[in-house]
Amino acid sequence: MNGPGPNPSDSAAPSAAWVPFWRLMRIVALCALLAVLAALGWLHATGAPQRWELWLAVAGGVGGSVLLSGALMGLVFVSNRSGHDDSVGRGD
Repeated sequence: MNGPGPNPSDSAAPSAAWVPFWRLMRIVALCALLAVLAALGWLHATGAPQRWELWLAVAGGVGGSVLLSGALMGLVFVSNRSGHDDSVGRGD
């Protein structure tokens, strides 16, 4: 990227910065679904108790962890693309 990023006060810059975030979140949601299915498959293969509470806790924990980590990483990219990171360290 040449030159400074978009101005944070520009109205088009923040909305354009969110487009890749939602694309990333769709990919992360698919990865979360695959991770939950893999975890539940592993539980089934190892002979874990067939209790719905266990399956719900594993699905929520694995899926929630993957979604949360993807969302936080995506927000880092949004902050950078929208220009909010440009003023950090300059004392503005």
